[in-house]
Amino acid sequence: MKVLITGSSGLIGSVLNRLLSDTFEFSGLDLHRPDKANIPTLITDGADLDAMMPAFRGIDAVIHLAASAAINTGWPDILKNNISMTHNVYEAARQQGAKRIVFASSNHVVGNFEMDEPYARIKDGDYEGLTPDGFERVDHTVPIRPDSDYGVSKAFGEGVGRYYHEHFGLEVACLRIGTVNRKNSPAGSTRSFATWLSYRDLAQLVKQCLTQPLGFEIFYGVSDNTWRFWDTDYAKKNIGYSPLDNAEDYRTA
Repeated sequence: MKVLITGSSGLIGSVLNRLLSDTFEFSGLDLHRPDKANIPTLITDGADLDAMMPAFRGIDAVIHLAASAAINTGWPDILKNNISMTHNVYEAARQQGAKRIVFASSNHVVGNFEMDEPYARIKDGDYEGLTPDGFERVDHTVPIRPDSDYGVSKAFGEGVGRYYHEHFGLEVACLRIGTVNRKNSPAGSTRSFATWLSYRDLAQLVKQCLTQPLGFEIFYGVSDNTWRFWDTDYAKKNIGYSPLDNAEDYRTA
């Protein structure tokens, strides 16, 4: 399977390229030339549909990661890099005949659930009186509750995915990705003990999205953390996601 990764030089793109290159034939689309480009990469502005179109020729599937990723990103950059580019990715895939898109959405699409109990307490590491299986986890059926313009832009990407699936037949998986960091551990953040996604669980989730039967789906990208407040059962049932890591294994006194 020939798979295009947008934002291929970023952290997640680099992880997927390293862990899944034996399974897929990757190419890249980036705004800047990476220091170490070990896959064919088109350097162009993703807000320019015509300029990015060549990257999609002969591609079977797309992993769309490219975006302004900081939660406090200003609206002009959100509009260009997260909204215009995301629409262009779907449209380029449609025009060039790619069949499937794995869209890097975000947990920030539903981030304001973390203002509610018990999620607010869990985020802060206050587990008194709680049990890991004693509360309802946030799943793919809840209404969107973005916590930022960034979250709004990712909700837009999910909406575009639904549109392109129902009108043009694209197969779309939207991944509401949790905490992925360069340390590959939940260390340094209490919240991460609920939200962490390990590299190997990330790679497995994306692989299942690329290889299993798919329509339009929303899955949460999170490891099998004891205190996770996002649902993983739906991904386990529908695409065989089987997370291997648990943030509690990194917990210290």
